[in-house]
Amino acid sequence: MSSDNIFRELKLGAHIHLIGICGTAMASLAGLLKGRGFKVTGSDQNPYPPMSTQLESLGISIQQGYRPENMHSHPDLVVVGNVISANNPEAQEMMRLKIPYTSLPKAMGEFIIDDRQSIVISGTHGKTTTTSLMSFVADQCGLKPGFLIGGIPKDFGVSFRNPQGSYFIIEGDEYDTAYFDKVPKFIHYKPQHVILTSIEFDHADIYKDLEAVKAAFGELVNRIPKTGTFVYHAGDQNIQSLLPHCKANRCFSYGIGQGDFQAEQIEFLDFGTRFVIRHQQELLGQFFIPMSGNYNVLNALAVYVMASLLNFPMTQVVPALRNFSGVKRRQEVLGEPGGILVIEDFAHHPTAVRETLRGIVDRYKNRKVFAVFEPRSATSRRKVFQKDYVEAFKVADEILLAQAFDQGRIQEEDRFSSNQLAADLRAQGKSAETFATADDIVGAIKDHAKPRDVVFIMSNGGFDGIYQKLLKKLAVN
Repeated sequence: MSSDNIFRELKLGAHIHLIGICGTAMASLAGLLKGRGFKVTGSDQNPYPPMSTQLESLGISIQQGYRPENMHSHPDLVVVGNVISANNPEAQEMMRLKIPYTSLPKAMGEFIIDDRQSIVISGTHGKTTTTSLMSFVADQCGLKPGFLIGGIPKDFGVSFRNPQGSYFIIEGDEYDTAYFDKVPKFIHYKPQHVILTSIEFDHADIYKDLEAVKAAFGELVNRIPKTGTFVYHAGDQNIQSLLPHCKANRCFSYGIGQGDFQAEQIEFLDFGTRFVIRHQQELLGQFFIPMSGNYNVLNALAVYVMASLLNFPMTQVVPALRNFSGVKRRQEVLGEPGGILVIEDFAHHPTAVRETLRGIVDRYKNRKVFAVFEPRSATSRRKVFQKDYVEAFKVADEILLAQAFDQGRIQEEDRFSSNQLAADLRAQGKSAETFATADDIVGAIKDHAKPRDVVFIMSNGGFDGIYQKLLKKLAVN
């Protein structure tokens, strides 16, 4: 049965099994637990990089497929991922054998974060990059933080670290916890210091509307103690309605041209972005980040504000912002075979697609941009944002769309249509086409892209290995 005391009862070397181990947070928890001396096993249906390769590098084997016999070693504790349903074969066998179980967020809060100061980075957009940057800044300040990130920062090479100091920095997702605990993940993270980047409707499989999403974030804000810190994006009207929930003494906003802390004089360069930060009437100096787009300026500004309020040494914060190497699958340059620049990104929400594409166009001026998109997230596979994607893709020169991934469980009338999006874009005078397979997309790019062109691929999944397929194809003369 589920037990709140199981964390205290576990002895060094105890066996912990993770169902759904290849999820970004689950793979990170697996590493944290192994680093603490536990025997860790896990299972997953469709393992894919980068988390599958991270697990392999840690010596954690993945049992492919969910089978009852995976429970027959009688692990001391099972951590159930939030993609796992109550009728999952392993979950059912776990219950039959009365093996103690918990969720990832509960394990993180009670076992990993414990009594440390948690810095929770939350919001619809920018969580992974902001959490990675916050972790890197704290590390460069000598604070030896622990962290859990929904991606792999290049500066660390892994998505997690056990803490040696007093801070634990974590990406706070509003997705639900587990089939037996239907609350947002961040509820369990003991939030003391919170960055809230944005609030939009997302996770259409969990939330019925924007008000439900706002209510979830309201719970997060309400949990920040009076001694805590709340840093939020001034330009987001949905956040404004949550401010009455905030009890924290330190409550500050940030934004571009608005807020308590403001980024101004933004200049996009080939190698990054330069800007100044102003607090009220005081100019705090000029800053540089090796990333492009207004969204990344906001991410960096949020980290600067939190670091300043927590009294991190500015002599280390400023160079850390400048030297940050980025995150895998976030505007990650994969190569330039045949003079064609190939970049991948995790963007899937229309706002993220729009802003990330704008950042790419601003950075690579006078270069043709091919935007490649796979609708794969629970929300992007539904038609809720069908029209919003039209505006999101307008900035690209060529748009290549995959068919939506696995819509079998979605009612036909609720399904997103790549064909409709392509037709709507063509009606706006854009060049847009749909393709049946990743190989077809690769072939089209090979036929039409020329040296100096940019191919920007967006998916929050494996996309049938399109990345390496394209690099290999373009490398052939």
